[in-house]
Amino acid sequence: MQTLRPTGLSRGLKKDPGDGEFERILGNASRLSLCLIGALGVMFALQVGQFVLAPVLLAITIGLMFGPVADLLENRGVPEGLSAALVVLMFLFVLVGAGYLFSGPLAEWVRRIPAIWVRLQSELANWKEPLASISALQEEVQSVFGSDTAMQVSVEDGSAVTDIAMLAPSILAQALIFLASLYFYLATRESIRIATLSLCFSRRMRWRTAHVFRDVEQKVSKYLLTISMVNIGVGVLVTLLMWAIGMPSPILWGAMAAFLNYIPFVGQGLMALTLFLVGLGTQPSLAAALLPVGLYWTVNFVEGNFITPNLLGRTMTINPFLIFLSLTYWIWSWGPVGGLVAVPSLLVLYSVATHILPMREVLPRRQRRRLNAQASEDANQTEATVATESR
Repeated sequence: MQTLRPTGLSRGLKKDPGDGEFERILGNASRLSLCLIGALGVMFALQVGQFVLAPVLLAITIGLMFGPVADLLENRGVPEGLSAALVVLMFLFVLVGAGYLFSGPLAEWVRRIPAIWVRLQSELANWKEPLASISALQEEVQSVFGSDTAMQVSVEDGSAVTDIAMLAPSILAQALIFLASLYFYLATRESIRIATLSLCFSRRMRWRTAHVFRDVEQKVSKYLLTISMVNIGVGVLVTLLMWAIGMPSPILWGAMAAFLNYIPFVGQGLMALTLFLVGLGTQPSLAAALLPVGLYWTVNFVEGNFITPNLLGRTMTINPFLIFLSLTYWIWSWGPVGGLVAVPSLLVLYSVATHILPMREVLPRRQRRRLNAQASEDANQTEATVATESR
């Protein structure tokens, strides 16, 4: 049988080497497009399913924090269902106790809001001249651009009591969903892990998935427990400082500082604004009103730059820009609940990504210099050895 050899024409019709590169680029672009579409679909589903998904995800976050407590009870022979119930009851006891302790000071400050508002108005009257100059500047700008339209502000009359009454059933339903999700997650987390691992077909995939579960639990639990201890310390220190300068209800401000410290950036700004307004309405001068804010920012600066990074370590440090993006999305999507789950969800994504993608942890600068020096020394020794052997 005669073998056909390629002719010059067939050799000239060979596939262009650039076609393979173009197809590879198209394949990567299509996969990236599918990932983007999937991410947009997940974001839309989270936005639409906020009523159910928000309490469920918050319950999983709290469950990851209290998971070591449930494990401790189970290691002592307590059944899973009973240990989960005990953890939920302990969490409810903490919430009810905190609400009972701070209901009195909150009610007192609610009654003092009209007097504080009158005081704020008198303080704002002192700023009448700067505001008048700004108003004159605005009129000059309008005359330059030829705009005679004035900005009008309309206030619609509404009843806060009616709004609260309409929201009460929704809040109660979400609270029940949260408690039920917290209990069932704590009681069945081992079953969830086993069921997920059973879906993996290969041993390597099961090994990697098990490491993802362990990494997520360790990182989120360590982060939340450490942050909780740090926030308690911040609350105690803020309470002592507010008491030392004569701020009314210092325990309330300490508790508020501890709670808002769970929400990076936004919580600290809201706490500083609250202290400034309260100080402006209760203190005799502007300097005295700024003193609580200065003390709080000092405590927050020391905590955020020295205490928390040393306790969590560099392996738990996340880029602040990523934290800001996560907070922006979750607060836009779920409001205050989103602010609480923003950083834990980012830790979960980071743990999953480190086991899927070939990522390396960023080492400290001193350690990087030492490794670079060692690598350069090894390269020089290798070159000297090769040169000696070639002779």
